[in-house]
Amino acid sequence: MTWREAFREIEQDICIKYDEPMSGHTTFRIGGPADVMAMPADVEQLKRVIDICQEYQIPWYVVGNGSNLLVSDKGYRGVVVKICRNMDYVEKEEKDGKLYVRAGAGILLAALAKSVCADGYKGFEFATGIPGTLGGAVTMNAGAYGGEMCQILCGTVVLTAEDRIETWPLEKLALGYRKSRIQTEEAIALEARMCFEKGNAQEIAERVDELARQRRQKQPLEYPSAGSTFKRPEGYFAGKLIQDAGLKGYRVGGAQISEKHSGFVINTDHASAQDVYQLMQDVDKKVYRQFGVHLEPEVRLLGEF
Repeated sequence: MTWREAFREIEQDICIKYDEPMSGHTTFRIGGPADVMAMPADVEQLKRVIDICQEYQIPWYVVGNGSNLLVSDKGYRGVVVKICRNMDYVEKEEKDGKLYVRAGAGILLAALAKSVCADGYKGFEFATGIPGTLGGAVTMNAGAYGGEMCQILCGTVVLTAEDRIETWPLEKLALGYRKSRIQTEEAIALEARMCFEKGNAQEIAERVDELARQRRQKQPLEYPSAGSTFKRPEGYFAGKLIQDAGLKGYRVGGAQISEKHSGFVINTDHASAQDVYQLMQDVDKKVYRQFGVHLEPEVRLLGEF
Protein backbone atom coordinates (compact mmCIF):
# COMPACT_ATOMS: atom_id res chain seq x y z
CA MET A 1 0.00 0.00 0.00
CA THR A 2 1.24 3.50 -0.84
CA TRP A 3 0.84 6.52 1.42
CA ARG A 4 -1.83 7.90 -0.90
CA GLU A 5 -3.79 4.68 -0.58
CA ALA A 6 -3.41 4.85 3.19
CA PHE A 7 -4.96 8.32 3.20
CA ARG A 8 -7.71 7.18 0.85
CA GLU A 9 -8.66 4.57 3.44
CA ILE A 10 -9.35 7.19 6.11
CA GLU A 11 -11.12 9.73 3.88
CA GLN A 12 -14.57 8.61 4.99
CA ASP A 13 -13.75 9.52 8.58
CA ILE A 14 -11.31 12.42 8.26
CA CYS A 15 -11.40 15.46 5.98
CA ILE A 16 -8.51 14.99 3.55
CA LYS A 17 -7.60 17.24 0.62
CA TYR A 18 -4.92 16.73 -2.02
CA ASP A 19 -2.74 19.35 -3.75
CA GLU A 20 -4.42 21.99 -1.58
CA PRO A 21 -3.27 25.60 -2.27
CA MET A 22 -1.89 27.02 0.95
CA SER A 23 -2.77 30.56 -0.14
CA GLY A 24 -6.25 29.83 1.18
CA HIS A 25 -4.91 28.79 4.58
CA THR A 26 -2.53 31.63 5.51
CA THR A 27 -3.25 35.21 6.50
CA PHE A 28 -0.56 36.26 3.99
CA ARG A 29 -2.79 34.74 1.26
CA ILE A 30 0.38 33.24 -0.19
CA GLY A 31 1.57 29.68 -0.76
CA GLY A 32 1.68 26.85 -3.27
CA PRO A 33 -0.02 23.46 -2.86
CA ALA A 34 0.52 20.99 -0.05
CA ASP A 35 0.58 17.37 -1.18
CA VAL A 36 -2.00 16.52 1.48
CA MET A 37 -4.03 18.56 3.93
CA ALA A 38 -5.67 16.67 6.80
CA MET A 39 -8.21 18.31 9.11
CA PRO A 40 -8.81 15.93 12.05
CA ALA A 41 -11.87 16.51 14.20
CA ASP A 42 -10.42 15.08 17.40
CA VAL A 43 -7.29 13.63 18.97
CA GLU A 44 -7.89 10.10 17.73
CA GLN A 45 -8.19 11.31 14.14
CA LEU A 46 -5.04 13.37 14.61
CA LYS A 47 -3.14 10.32 15.81
CA ARG A 48 -4.29 8.33 12.79
CA VAL A 49 -2.94 11.00 10.46
CA ILE A 50 0.40 11.23 12.28
CA ASP A 51 0.69 7.43 12.36
CA ILE A 52 0.44 7.31 8.56
CA CYS A 53 3.05 10.05 8.24
CA GLN A 54 5.41 8.16 10.53
CA GLU A 55 4.80 4.76 8.90
CA TYR A 56 5.52 6.09 5.40
CA GLN A 57 8.16 8.60 6.58
CA ILE A 58 6.27 11.56 5.16
CA PRO A 59 7.16 15.06 6.41
CA TRP A 60 4.28 16.73 8.24
CA TYR A 61 3.60 20.15 9.67
CA VAL A 62 0.83 21.40 11.96
CA VAL A 63 -0.85 24.72 11.20
CA GLY A 64 -3.65 26.65 12.85
CA ASN A 65 -5.05 29.79 11.24
CA GLY A 66 -1.86 30.30 9.25
CA SER A 67 -1.33 33.69 10.86
CA ASN A 68 2.43 33.39 11.42
CA LEU A 69 3.41 31.45 8.34
CA LEU A 70 5.00 31.97 4.93
CA VAL A 71 4.59 28.99 2.60
CA SER A 72 6.85 28.57 -0.43
CA ASP A 73 5.46 29.23 -3.90
CA LYS A 74 6.42 25.61 -4.61
CA GLY A 75 4.15 24.46 -1.80
CA TYR A 76 4.95 21.74 0.69
CA ARG A 77 6.01 18.21 -0.15
CA GLY A 78 4.32 16.51 2.75
CA VAL A 79 1.22 16.59 4.91
CA VAL A 80 -0.20 19.76 6.41
CA VAL A 81 -2.28 18.97 9.49
CA LYS A 82 -4.72 21.81 10.03
CA ILE A 83 -6.14 22.36 13.51
CA CYS A 84 -8.40 25.38 13.20
CA ARG A 85 -12.15 25.60 13.71
CA ASN A 86 -11.93 21.92 14.60
CA MET A 87 -10.90 20.62 17.98
CA ASP A 88 -12.35 23.92 19.23
CA TYR A 89 -14.31 22.95 22.35
CA VAL A 90 -14.44 25.21 25.41
CA GLU A 91 -15.31 24.41 29.02
CA LYS A 92 -15.53 27.06 31.73
CA GLU A 93 -15.82 26.73 35.50
CA GLU A 94 -16.20 29.62 37.93
CA LYS A 95 -14.80 28.82 41.35
CA ASP A 96 -13.71 30.98 44.30
CA GLY A 97 -13.79 34.16 42.24
CA LYS A 98 -11.70 32.70 39.43
CA LEU A 99 -12.52 31.38 35.98
CA TYR A 100 -10.93 28.11 34.92
CA VAL A 101 -10.97 27.48 31.18
CA ARG A 102 -10.23 24.29 29.30
CA ALA A 103 -10.17 24.72 25.52
CA GLY A 104 -9.15 22.83 22.40
CA ALA A 105 -6.19 23.92 20.31
CA GLY A 106 -8.31 24.72 17.26
CA ILE A 107 -10.32 27.58 18.74
CA LEU A 108 -9.45 31.04 17.47
CA LEU A 109 -7.55 32.87 20.18
CA ALA A 110 -9.27 36.22 19.67
CA ALA A 111 -12.74 34.66 19.97
CA LEU A 112 -11.82 32.86 23.19
CA ALA A 113 -10.22 35.98 24.66
CA LYS A 114 -13.27 38.12 23.86
CA SER A 115 -15.51 35.51 25.50
CA VAL A 116 -13.45 35.48 28.70
CA CYS A 117 -13.39 39.28 28.81
CA ALA A 118 -17.15 39.42 28.27
CA ASP A 119 -17.53 37.15 31.32
CA GLY A 120 -15.83 39.86 33.39
CA TYR A 121 -12.43 38.23 33.88
CA LYS A 122 -9.15 40.04 33.33
CA GLY A 123 -5.77 39.13 31.93
CA PHE A 124 -6.76 38.05 28.43
CA GLU A 125 -7.37 41.49 26.92
CA PHE A 126 -4.04 41.41 25.06
CA ALA A 127 -5.18 38.48 22.92
CA THR A 128 -8.46 39.93 21.62
CA GLY A 129 -6.81 41.03 18.37
CA ILE A 130 -4.41 38.13 17.77
CA PRO A 131 -5.63 36.19 14.69
CA GLY A 132 -4.09 32.77 15.44
CA THR A 133 -5.40 29.68 17.18
CA LEU A 134 -5.03 28.75 20.83
CA GLY A 135 -2.70 25.88 19.97
CA GLY A 136 -0.39 28.12 17.98
CA ALA A 137 -0.48 30.77 20.69
CA VAL A 138 0.59 28.29 23.35
CA THR A 139 3.30 26.78 21.13
CA MET A 140 4.96 30.15 20.49
CA ASN A 141 3.94 31.88 23.74
CA ALA A 142 2.12 34.54 21.73
CA GLY A 143 1.78 37.99 23.16
CA ALA A 144 0.94 41.61 22.53
CA TYR A 145 0.72 44.90 24.41
CA GLY A 146 2.57 43.60 27.45
CA GLY A 147 0.63 40.35 27.78
CA GLU A 148 1.76 36.80 27.00
CA MET A 149 0.22 33.35 27.15
CA CYS A 150 2.59 32.37 29.97
CA GLN A 151 0.73 34.83 32.23
CA ILE A 152 -2.60 32.99 32.04
CA LEU A 153 -1.69 29.36 31.30
CA CYS A 154 -1.89 26.62 33.92
CA GLY A 155 -0.87 23.76 31.67
CA THR A 156 -1.24 22.13 28.27
CA VAL A 157 -2.18 18.71 26.94
CA VAL A 158 0.17 17.64 24.16
CA LEU A 159 0.78 14.80 21.75
CA THR A 160 4.47 14.03 22.09
CA ALA A 161 6.83 13.04 19.31
CA GLU A 162 6.68 9.52 20.81
CA ASP A 163 2.88 9.45 20.19
CA ARG A 164 1.95 9.82 23.88
CA ILE A 165 -0.70 12.15 25.22
CA GLU A 166 0.69 14.02 28.22
CA THR A 167 -0.37 16.92 30.41
CA TRP A 168 2.45 19.40 30.86
CA PRO A 169 2.22 21.87 33.77
CA LEU A 170 3.24 25.46 33.17
CA GLU A 171 6.79 24.97 34.42
CA LYS A 172 7.41 22.08 32.02
CA LEU A 173 6.36 24.20 29.02
CA ALA A 174 9.52 26.32 29.44
CA LEU A 175 7.83 29.32 27.86
CA GLY A 176 10.11 32.13 26.69
CA TYR A 177 9.95 34.91 24.15
CA ARG A 178 8.08 33.33 21.22
CA LYS A 179 9.24 29.85 22.14
CA SER A 180 8.30 26.81 24.21
CA ARG A 181 9.26 23.23 24.90
CA ILE A 182 6.44 22.20 22.56
CA GLN A 183 8.53 23.55 19.67
CA THR A 184 11.86 22.12 20.75
CA GLU A 185 10.44 18.64 21.38
CA GLU A 186 8.23 18.65 18.26
CA ALA A 187 5.07 18.01 20.25
CA ILE A 188 1.57 19.12 19.24
CA ALA A 189 -0.56 21.27 21.53
CA LEU A 190 -3.99 19.65 21.91
CA GLU A 191 -5.57 21.61 24.74
CA ALA A 192 -4.79 24.56 26.98
CA ARG A 193 -5.84 25.11 30.58
CA MET A 194 -6.03 28.68 31.83
CA CYS A 195 -7.01 30.61 34.93
CA PHE A 196 -8.32 34.17 35.20
CA GLU A 197 -9.05 36.57 38.05
CA LYS A 198 -12.34 38.44 38.33
CA GLY A 199 -12.07 42.05 37.19
CA ASN A 200 -14.08 45.19 36.67
CA ALA A 201 -16.31 44.56 33.64
CA GLN A 202 -16.29 48.19 32.49
CA GLU A 203 -12.51 48.51 32.79
CA ILE A 204 -12.01 45.27 30.88
CA ALA A 205 -14.34 46.41 28.08
CA GLU A 206 -12.59 49.76 27.89
CA ARG A 207 -9.19 48.07 27.68
CA VAL A 208 -10.40 45.78 24.87
CA ASP A 209 -11.77 48.77 22.96
CA GLU A 210 -8.55 50.72 23.48
CA LEU A 211 -6.39 47.89 22.17
CA ALA A 212 -8.67 47.51 19.15
CA ARG A 213 -8.33 51.25 18.47
CA GLN A 214 -4.55 51.05 18.72
CA ARG A 215 -4.44 48.14 16.29
CA ARG A 216 -6.57 49.99 13.74
CA GLN A 217 -4.37 53.07 14.03
CA LYS A 218 -0.97 51.40 14.07
CA GLN A 219 -1.28 48.13 12.17
CA PRO A 220 -1.95 47.58 8.43
CA LEU A 221 -5.06 45.48 9.01
CA GLU A 222 -6.35 46.32 5.52
CA TYR A 223 -3.67 44.17 3.86
CA PRO A 224 -2.84 40.46 4.09
CA SER A 225 0.14 39.88 6.37
CA ALA A 226 1.53 37.45 8.91
CA GLY A 227 1.58 39.96 11.74
CA SER A 228 4.93 41.04 13.17
CA THR A 229 7.50 39.75 10.71
CA PHE A 230 10.59 39.82 12.93
CA LYS A 231 11.21 38.99 16.56
CA ARG A 232 12.13 41.82 18.91
CA PRO A 233 15.94 41.92 19.19
CA GLU A 234 17.14 42.25 22.76
CA GLY A 235 17.33 45.93 23.63
CA TYR A 236 15.67 47.07 20.39
CA PHE A 237 12.39 47.17 18.51
CA ALA A 238 12.42 45.58 15.07
CA GLY A 239 10.03 48.11 13.58
CA LYS A 240 12.09 51.08 14.72
CA LEU A 241 15.33 49.57 13.42
CA ILE A 242 13.69 49.02 10.03
CA GLN A 243 12.28 52.53 9.97
CA ASP A 244 15.57 54.09 11.06
CA ALA A 245 17.30 52.19 8.25
CA GLY A 246 15.07 54.09 5.81
CA LEU A 247 13.14 50.99 4.80
CA LYS A 248 9.56 52.07 5.52
CA GLY A 249 7.65 51.43 2.28
CA TYR A 250 10.48 49.32 0.80
CA ARG A 251 9.13 46.92 -1.82
CA VAL A 252 10.08 43.72 -3.56
CA GLY A 253 7.48 42.78 -6.16
CA GLY A 254 4.09 42.74 -4.46
CA ALA A 255 5.56 42.65 -0.93
CA GLN A 256 6.16 45.84 1.03
CA ILE A 257 7.28 47.09 4.42
CA SER A 258 4.11 48.74 5.73
CA GLU A 259 3.99 52.54 5.69
CA LYS A 260 1.88 52.35 8.83
CA HIS A 261 4.08 50.00 10.88
CA SER A 262 7.58 49.05 9.76
CA GLY A 263 7.46 45.80 11.71
CA PHE A 264 4.91 44.39 9.24
CA VAL A 265 5.53 43.00 5.77
CA ILE A 266 2.31 43.22 3.77
CA ASN A 267 0.99 41.62 0.61
CA THR A 268 0.00 44.69 -1.39
CA ASP A 269 -0.40 43.23 -4.87
CA HIS A 270 -0.39 39.46 -5.33
CA ALA A 271 3.01 39.06 -3.71
CA SER A 272 4.79 35.75 -4.11
CA ALA A 273 6.44 33.95 -1.23
CA GLN A 274 9.77 34.67 -2.91
CA ASP A 275 8.95 38.40 -2.92
CA VAL A 276 8.38 38.30 0.84
CA TYR A 277 11.41 36.13 1.50
CA GLN A 278 13.72 38.36 -0.57
CA LEU A 279 12.36 41.47 1.16
CA MET A 280 13.04 39.91 4.57
CA GLN A 281 16.60 39.04 3.51
CA ASP A 282 17.19 42.56 2.21
CA VAL A 283 15.86 44.16 5.39
CA ASP A 284 18.01 41.99 7.64
CA LYS A 285 21.15 42.78 5.64
CA LYS A 286 20.52 46.53 5.59
CA VAL A 287 19.65 46.73 9.28
CA TYR A 288 22.74 44.70 10.18
CA ARG A 289 24.94 46.86 7.98
CA GLN A 290 23.72 50.05 9.68
CA PHE A 291 23.19 48.94 13.27
CA GLY A 292 25.02 45.63 13.70
CA VAL A 293 21.78 43.87 14.68
CA HIS A 294 20.39 40.79 12.94
CA LEU A 295 16.62 40.47 12.65
CA GLU A 296 15.38 36.97 13.35
CA PRO A 297 12.11 36.07 11.59
CA GLU A 298 9.06 35.61 13.77
CA VAL A 299 7.24 34.36 10.69
CA ARG A 300 7.87 30.66 10.16
CA LEU A 301 8.90 29.40 6.74
CA LEU A 302 7.39 26.25 5.25
CA GLY A 303 8.65 24.61 2.10
CA GLU A 304 11.63 25.28 -0.14
CA PHE A 305 13.06 28.81 -0.42
